[in-house]
Amino acid sequence: MTSSPSTSATARAGAEPGPVHRPAGSPTGTGPGGAGADPGGAGAGPSATAARLFLPLIALCTAVTAANIYLAAPLLPLIAHDMGSTPSAVAWLASVAQLGYAAGLLFFAPLGDSVNRRRLVAVLSLVATAALLAAAASAETGALAGAVLVASAATVVPQLLVPLVAERAPADRRARHVAAVIAGLFTGVVAARVLGGLAGQAFGWRTVFVGAAVLTAVLGLATAYILPVERRQRRGPLFAGLVAIPGVVRRSPDLWRACVRQAGMYGAWSALWTSLALLLTGDEGYGMTTAAAGLFGLFGLAASVVAPLAGGLVDRFGAAKVVQSAYVLAALSVPLFWLGGRTMAALCAAAVLVHAALVASHVANQTLALTTTSAPATANTAYVVAGFAGGALASALAGPAFGHWGWGGVCAVAGAWLVLGWTATVVRPARAAR
Repeated sequence: MTSSPSTSATARAGAEPGPVHRPAGSPTGTGPGGAGADPGGAGAGPSATAARLFLPLIALCTAVTAANIYLAAPLLPLIAHDMGSTPSAVAWLASVAQLGYAAGLLFFAPLGDSVNRRRLVAVLSLVATAALLAAAASAETGALAGAVLVASAATVVPQLLVPLVAERAPADRRARHVAAVIAGLFTGVVAARVLGGLAGQAFGWRTVFVGAAVLTAVLGLATAYILPVERRQRRGPLFAGLVAIPGVVRRSPDLWRACVRQAGMYGAWSALWTSLALLLTGDEGYGMTTAAAGLFGLFGLAASVVAPLAGGLVDRFGAAKVVQSAYVLAALSVPLFWLGGRTMAALCAAAVLVHAALVASHVANQTLALTTTSAPATANTAYVVAGFAGGALASALAGPAFGHWGWGGVCAVAGAWLVLGWTATVVRPARAAR
């Protein structure tokens, strides 16, 4: 039997042999912004200008929203000082942001299969803007945590759009297009740490939140404007996609593995990266200022460089090999991070390795998640929620671990997450009912 291009692309992505399921009416063989593309069903295609801006603007919007999730991490010392607390005592704010994002993904991202994405993107962008402004005005940590939770839950716009990017991409370049959006995501993470730290040191942490609110409103509404017009007729309950998630994961072993392995990888990275400011600024660490510690985030640019390379490797060699290589890199980074508690050179090398590992794993696993089921938005939701849930839990443990055992305790949490993420998928049966 002759394989279709989509089938071949999925086989290269590391999935089990079988057809690639695409949403009814989704285009094939057209790149982002291709003429006449009409994802999701009926509706007019975007204008020529909107078509050219489609992928770059989505990548930029992704960068801003990703920065919102990690905005608090480099500002923890400043927030603690302003609130009359200690950095380790407010470290849980980073976990609140990740849990909020996971909750938003769980409820809102599946709607990408059934509702008008233009309207949903605009509404969520405005909600996130209002929450960020509320965070800037917070007088105590409880109010700040509530505002951060809402803002993070509403900043799920990229995950509403990644399935659309995958639908519109040519089958043989799908991973590259997904990688472009992921590169934007990690650029946002770097910007949150570097620019957030610098601006926080110069103008205060509240100003950083106000600036993030302005960018979120402008880019969120601009992205909504360039999206193709969709006239969808929703069938069934509004949150039917949420209810369908367990069944979608159960029927796809490839999706299940992608979820668990990314939860392990993202948890390891999150434990290390969200706790790094405590090491860099602490008296028992390197004693840096918030601005200087923020500059350390420039090592995260390794992720933005690796993302397009990883996309090409997935398209050529398959997701499974890329994920295996990523786990090896991450495993090597953990002892280097431990040495980095005393040696800056080791800390720098570890930062490059862990970012390269995370983004390579993410590109491979997310491409697989988007191409193995007939409901890509629902599958993508399961995948990203699993990753952020793993990251949030690891971050929640990393704060107390740092308080009790120092930087070595954080490294132990990261190592444990990698072991759990890999070994849990090794014992999973290779096949399951479709």
